[in-house]
Amino acid sequence: MKNYHISLYRHGKTDANDKGLYIGSTDYALNDAGRSELYDKLDAYTYPRVERVYTSPLQRCTETAEILFPNREIVIAEDFRELHFGKFEGRSAEELLQDKEYLEWIRGGMDAKPPEGESVSELCIRTYQGFYRILLEMMQENFQHVALVTHTGVIANALACFGIPKLDPKQIHINAGEGFEIMINPQMWQQSQAFEILRVTPFLPEETDTF
Repeated sequence: MKNYHISLYRHGKTDANDKGLYIGSTDYALNDAGRSELYDKLDAYTYPRVERVYTSPLQRCTETAEILFPNREIVIAEDFRELHFGKFEGRSAEELLQDKEYLEWIRGGMDAKPPEGESVSELCIRTYQGFYRILLEMMQENFQHVALVTHTGVIANALACFGIPKLDPKQIHINAGEGFEIMINPQMWQQSQAFEILRVTPFLPEETDTF
């Protein structure tokens, strides 16, 4: 059975990222430094030849998609927005360290959620639905390789929830404009809800993009 490739990328930097703020659902644009960093990476690295680009609906992701893949169709994928941090949106970890609800949340498990926010379990459910929709569209339109521009939390938890080999999301570091290439086999996805983690992306010019 045919395999399908998705390259997952983290969006560029925003002012809130530079300040260390939780901005899951808050719609920040890229800042000038973030845009410049992405253009520098286009010069330094080779991004894959993809047939379509999916993106979180938030502006920092749509802008990143337009910069990294200027000549490709861009499709909004609502399921890949960042985790909703509820009452902690717009605040830093440093200022929340004395907040009892915050401490309970960060010490909790997959089902713990910020007040008025979303749990990692809920995030994994909607990202599963999002991957399922993308896979169906790739099969219907005979695409082999697409890109998805999204958020650190989405990528890290997707790799932890569905990826083989298994990774600890707390140990996954993703720079702006970078990420991982995954491969989905429809039969394995249907039976095991799992995909294979292939490699980091983008790659150096001397490396080969086979798609």
